[in-house]
Amino acid sequence: PEPIHNKLNYGQYGVQALDGGYLSHKHMDAWRLYINSKLTNVMFAEWRIEPPWKPVTKKGTGKRMGKGKSSISHYVTPVKAGRILLEVGGEIEYKQVYKMLRHVAAQCPFDARIISAEILQKEEEQKNWIATNNLNPFSFRYCARNNFLGIKKDLSPYDLKWSGKY
Repeated sequence: PEPIHNKLNYGQYGVQALDGGYLSHKHMDAWRLYINSKLTNVMFAEWRIEPPWKPVTKKGTGKRMGKGKSSISHYVTPVKAGRILLEVGGEIEYKQVYKMLRHVAAQCPFDARIISAEILQKEEEQKNWIATNNLNPFSFRYCARNNFLGIKKDLSPYDLKWSGKY
């Protein structure tokens, strides 16, 4: 998951990636055109993702395998789970911005959701409450680290690092 860009800067509304994936310039242009057509003078949008920088190569159809790496087809931006993609703020209410951001979240090539500062705060409080009030001593982390039922052979290093969440 994204360790840095996972909070809202302006504390209003945004779109958060739920899964990892790649964004191309086509996705960003579609978002930009749609958002700019819906924004008014009292609203703003901040793009929280870098421009595409990772090259993607592709062989033409009918080409034989081998003969080295093919030429660059297009560029993409890698996105991790939990990353804030877009932030919208200003004099706007959740009902007004929901329709606009729902369109953006639906156009993502991976799962995304609409968030607000209140939603993020409630999730953080719930996570802390579960961590402090959990009476079950057999959490995923505990079972994996102590190799209950020989489970370590089936786990990846990421399962151990993130306790099976991702």
